[in-house]
Amino acid sequence: MVQILDADGRRHEDPQYSAYAVDLDAGDLRAMYRDMVLTRAFDAEATALQRKGELGLWAPCVGQEAAQVGSAHALAPRDFVFPSYRELGVAQVRGLDLRETLPLFRGVRHGGWDPHAHNMQIPTLVIGAHTLHAVGYALGVQRDGDVGTGDPTRDRAVVAYFGDGATSQGDTNEALVFAASASAPVVFFCQNNHWAISVPTTTQSRVPLVHRGGGFGVPSVRVDGNDALACYAVAREALERARAGGGPTFIEAVTYRMGAHTTSDDPTRYRDRAEEDLWRAKDPIARLRVYLERQDLADAAYFAAVDAEAGELAESARAYCTSLTGGPAEEMFEHVYTLPHPLVTEEKAARAAYEAGFADEEDAR
Repeated sequence: MVQILDADGRRHEDPQYSAYAVDLDAGDLRAMYRDMVLTRAFDAEATALQRKGELGLWAPCVGQEAAQVGSAHALAPRDFVFPSYRELGVAQVRGLDLRETLPLFRGVRHGGWDPHAHNMQIPTLVIGAHTLHAVGYALGVQRDGDVGTGDPTRDRAVVAYFGDGATSQGDTNEALVFAASASAPVVFFCQNNHWAISVPTTTQSRVPLVHRGGGFGVPSVRVDGNDALACYAVAREALERARAGGGPTFIEAVTYRMGAHTTSDDPTRYRDRAEEDLWRAKDPIARLRVYLERQDLADAAYFAAVDAEAGELAESARAYCTSLTGGPAEEMFEHVYTLPHPLVTEEKAARAAYEAGFADEEDAR
């Protein structure tokens, strides 16, 4: 397993991947730390909002910030991201206003943002389905000639983020087949957080998940998912190779879901406190902070400023969430297909007629 920054915040050299992280300066590392702290603060506030009845559901990502933020920092602006519903840290790095993730979970919008504004698709709630979307998009990039030109302003790559549970889905396996067959410029970034809802990874797979990629002929690497530097390094290598025409990569980032699968889940029913305490000691944010302090790359004033910004973000999230209201019911029929669809048109008309019927009854009274 690739590791550059260990659980105690000590830096180690990796013979293959350290070179990809060597040019990260103090500003880059502070930016990673800030993105991780803001992600966790927003995540905690969204969880609290759901508990108060302001959101219908929320999928916490606490504990997985390094895997998401570290890898996302390796993305180029032209790269395109296909997330699952838990990639809050990736959204933060891509410049998305995190409040735009709330309308979907409040039930007032189907999505929440324009995918092309930040080259990040809205989340796909069907487990693993978006891996096929990512490969399809990557094939389009390939056919557009935006791979292997040597021009950094043109070459692009695609990344699909998903959890360990998605590796048991047929869609993910089909995506790996297509990606390998076509040498598509796509990176499969699997966050192995050890629990697919209530089923441990060891039940899903008899071998480490990293071997899934090799079975399809896809180069694969296992990385410490709580090490932001290592996640950056392996993602950067995979993305650079994809942009150069080297084809797909499968990355298994070994991390841990510290919270519930979603707010409808109770993890105390299937895992014990000792396991959580073991992983709490590997906290990705604390790890990077210790390194920054030990190397004199950030001072107390910096950490205080980040904490203050996190508090402001949480407060802003509360105000924004409670202000969200649903639009007209007809919105549910919009953006289902790119072009008008006769079945959707028929269903929209049927619903309008159904609502009009209530008005007729009221008039009759």
